Amino acid sequence: MPAGRLIKVRDFLPPPGSLAVPEDTVKVTIALSRSSVKFFKDQARRHHTKYQRMIRTLVDAYTAHYHHR
Repeated sequence: MPAGRLIKVRDFLPPPGSLAVPEDTVKVTIALSRSSVKFFKDQARRHHTKYQRMIRTLVDAYTAHYHHR
């Protein structure tokens, strides 16, 4: 049961389709150490995400940090 007067709030959230923006990516093949892949897979499982996405985010952060130096 609501307490007090109810006020209708305008829906300001974007539609779900606009949140799923495809990333501009390029497929590459890279050889990583077994221990690095295990680390990222373990972390991805712990944080409910994909390990490839974690590696991509790490590389993107490194690039952003050093790109404009």
